[in-house]
Amino acid sequence: MNISKYIIVIGVVLASCNGAKDEKNTSEKTTTEVTTKVENDISTSSFKVWGNCEMCKETIEGSLKVDGVEKADWDVDSKIMTVSYNASKISIDQIFKNISSVGYDNIALRGNDSAYKELPECCQYDRKK
Repeated sequence: MNISKYIIVIGVVLASCNGAKDEKNTSEKTTTEVTTKVENDISTSSFKVWGNCEMCKETIEGSLKVDGVEKADWDVDSKIMTVSYNASKISIDQIFKNISSVGYDNIALRGNDSAYKELPECCQYDRKK
């Protein structure tokens, strides 16, 4: 009976080790609101940004056409922004600021009120509290 217990324990240990990543340049960090993956010095973060339509998408993504951002994609349906960036050139905090400066609430910051008021009517979403 003792041998079968050891076999089960060894099986569980081996199974959990097989799921571990063995890549040297990859790491992943998840919080309840932001998921960030780092691979070869490029961070890719996903988080929620409020908005409504394709015009919102254009403005939100346009706010991230800056040095250090490799790619920015905001999904209209899910409201999830996925941005790939060089963290040595731009921080996630600056990314949040850029988005909020054009009037859009995100998980970290409320959008700039005067910029929000200037958005087209179709882009004026229900604001965060």
